[in-house]
Amino acid sequence: MPQMRWDRLLSSERSRVSAKRSGDIRSEFAKDYHRIISSASFRRLQDKTQVFPLDRGDFVRTRLTHSLEVSSFAGSIADTAFARLAEDHPEITPQVRADCVEILRCAGLIHDIGNPPFGHFGEYTIREWFSDNLPKLTCRGKSVYELLTPQQRADLENFEGNAQALRVLTRLHFLVDENGMNLTYALLNTIIKYPVPSTGIDKKSGDIRTKKMGYFAAEQPLYEKITNSTGAVGCRYPLTWLLESADDIAYKTADIEDAQRKGLLTYTILLTELTSPQLREKCHTAEELELLEKAAGMLPHYLETAKERGMPSTEENAVQNFLVRVQSMMICAAAESFVRNYDRIMRGELRTELLADSPARTLSDALSDIAYRYAFNSKEILRIELSVSEMMNCLLERLSGAALRFETPQEKITDSKLISVISENYVKICRAGWSSEGTEAYSRLMLVTDYVCGMTDGFARQLFRELRGEISG
Repeated sequence: MPQMRWDRLLSSERSRVSAKRSGDIRSEFAKDYHRIISSASFRRLQDKTQVFPLDRGDFVRTRLTHSLEVSSFAGSIADTAFARLAEDHPEITPQVRADCVEILRCAGLIHDIGNPPFGHFGEYTIREWFSDNLPKLTCRGKSVYELLTPQQRADLENFEGNAQALRVLTRLHFLVDENGMNLTYALLNTIIKYPVPSTGIDKKSGDIRTKKMGYFAAEQPLYEKITNSTGAVGCRYPLTWLLESADDIAYKTADIEDAQRKGLLTYTILLTELTSPQLREKCHTAEELELLEKAAGMLPHYLETAKERGMPSTEENAVQNFLVRVQSMMICAAAESFVRNYDRIMRGELRTELLADSPARTLSDALSDIAYRYAFNSKEILRIELSVSEMMNCLLERLSGAALRFETPQEKITDSKLISVISENYVKICRAGWSSEGTEAYSRLMLVTDYVCGMTDGFARQLFRELRGEISG
């Protein structure tokens, strides 16, 4: 396909034209940043967990702290990569470099804004509930499963927080009108990680673009408008590769730190894992082995330094310093991979993540594996997830029933009461989709996911208790 060009990719177009005010010298992307940080949708991330649902500790990360880290890392990767590219690519002007850094800092802040409460487990629960229950649901006496198109069914059965983010930013965050935050198309395209609909998912293809869906059927016309503006039609937007790397670096290192602070992973276990012969054998290149050995060697170095300085928690201090250094190494690896694959990225031909095509591949995979075995698969997390599953299933069942029955002959007395607690804007958007029996059923169920995904962990827990009759005094 033709090579993408930065003069189109950095589109400052918005769904609604914003009036320019005299004296405002901010770039369009700086305006995006200010819209984001002052939004209620962004603030809600402070009560959404990253890994440890319902945790009350003040050191475990939330979606907000994670998003701030991703924003910082994404900007750093972009600055490093585009400084290198500018040496040989005249199209990378200082303004292009500055705009890309600004866009990625914004994208880092909003990349998780569509995620439901209780971490990724909340996503899994939504997918599982709809997969199990769609055939049982009815709307106006007809089977919902039969009313929905294959894409609409797949949207719900493969629910994806990334796709919900696009919906939140462009539709649900009602500030001035129906255009949501009215962000630039360059920024919106950056957060669309997967340029395919739910019917285009192919996890076995080996192509990162088809791993998940990037947008719901309801937002497909907007997606097409965005990509026609930026020129990234059918391709992953170039800056998305950098955002993905920043997200990977942030959560892989944070999960290790949080697991250690929770007492699920010790310094000794981490060192043993990183120096195991089995891990060394997974290195495909000498560069991968060299980087892995360098990273592992920093742990005892930082432990000795902590002892020399008389730090109170030497092992904890060593792991923290090790992770900071690893973040730096992975940022450089991601930037170098972007530079090396630049031409393929601009032609829409790259198929794998940047870190998977870098000397940091083995180290990156190892951090994910260690976090999974010692944190995600711990008895504490498994017990919490059972509790979360009960809460989410209850909310989805009660809300779906009410959403499918309200303002129909089948409405129950409690349905209108439950719908009345949902944002009037969400309900208005739902009603706007009642142009046919199929789109009506789809819009009613999207109202459910919109409401649930807008909940914080604390609000979801409180509503669950209230629906069970546990009314607080």
